[in-house]
Amino acid sequence: MYEQFLIGLLAPLGVYDFSEGSVSEAELYALGCVFDAAAEHLDYVEREGVAATAEDEGLRRMEALFARRPAAVTPEERRAAIAALLQIAGDSLTPEAINRTIRGCGIRAEAVELGNGKLKIVFPETAGIPADFEQIQKIILDILPCHLGVDFFFRYLTWAECEAAAYTWQVVENAQHTWDSFQLALP
Repeated sequence: MYEQFLIGLLAPLGVYDFSEGSVSEAELYALGCVFDAAAEHLDYVEREGVAATAEDEGLRRMEALFARRPAAVTPEERRAAIAALLQIAGDSLTPEAINRTIRGCGIRAEAVELGNGKLKIVFPETAGIPADFEQIQKIILDILPCHLGVDFFFRYLTWAECEAAAYTWQVVENAQHTWDSFQLALP
């Protein structure tokens, strides 16, 4: 790639012999290979150095800047989590900003302001206690300012939902629910 570029650049000078097998042609080929390798390395550095395009090493290095690794798995989710964490600033204490940051970290939770410096964290898309809750709790508590009181609420089946879904004990027995599985059987 760069060999042809160099030939085009230097040919007008008339100093080099670019015929097949000449010393000048071989030198330019070697130089072109070095430039190609340097260009590949620069592409890699550029890709990994920007949060929006990093795929591996760049994500690991950026995640190392935070106390905890975001609860995200895919490169896309990891990039979104890093972007969300980098947005935390002095005006990030609104419920909207807190929710944007929590969601950006790959956590399906919602912060609800209760007043008097308290927040309620709910997991509306999850029945019961989320998998990896200890890690999720640590991440959320790291995100939130330490002066806020935080309560975690978990979603279970309510009697009103049972009535609305027309559950009967026969329906529950036919589904072979235990008490634990029944309280997680959200409609």
